[in-house]
Amino acid sequence: MRIDFNCDLGEGCGDDAAIIPLVTSASIACGAHAGDEATMRATLRLCREHGVAAGAHPGYADRANFGRVELPLPPAEIERMVAAQIATLAAIAASEGMRLAHVKPHGALYNVAARDRVVADAIAAAVARFDPRLILFGLSGSQLTAAGEAAGLRVAHEVFAERRYEAQGTLTPRSRDDAVIHGLDEAIAQVRGFVREQAVTARTGERLALRADTLCLHGDRADAAQFARAIRDALHVDGVDILPVGAIA
Repeated sequence: MRIDFNCDLGEGCGDDAAIIPLVTSASIACGAHAGDEATMRATLRLCREHGVAAGAHPGYADRANFGRVELPLPPAEIERMVAAQIATLAAIAASEGMRLAHVKPHGALYNVAARDRVVADAIAAAVARFDPRLILFGLSGSQLTAAGEAAGLRVAHEVFAERRYEAQGTLTPRSRDDAVIHGLDEAIAQVRGFVREQAVTARTGERLALRADTLCLHGDRADAAQFARAIRDALHVDGVDILPVGAIA
């Protein structure tokens, strides 16, 4: 059993220095929904120090809503926006002697791309044109992973440690009070289901099969470092190899 363990970082609202040594991939905010040159550089340096694969985390340029509100942008603008954000982070990475490993859309952009093939294709096109070696992270079994494969990209089907799922395999909307799993034991049980069975129990009780290449923990929660340590320890107890996606054959 093996899986990548990723976290969304560089967003200015989490303890990145405590989290990064515990994960294998970091998706770094590119200055749109959060972050700036200083946070990007600092997060990249932490990734380099701890041998963590660094990736771009592009989102809607909507800091007031942390990129979690859908914006009606045409596909061409989404492609341009994503490409620009990847380029910004990649340039800083290059100046630090690093290369990006993956791209994972953020927040509302991620959720729209999971269901809307037109948006998904725009994101996949931006990634493929910038660097076809980049791995595209997307919600497991979604339109985004399908678009990435169609564009010739390697994709990573992503699952979430502390988010609940709907019966159709989408994440429970954050507008619901029960969208986020707050209990550590429940989150670990969900993680073990992903790794052992490639499955999850939906909010309404259905058992869903989901491919799990990379496991996400949100870095903006106050207890993210505690969750990361406990999840990593649980995976080690179960004999799971935790490796960056690029190192998994």
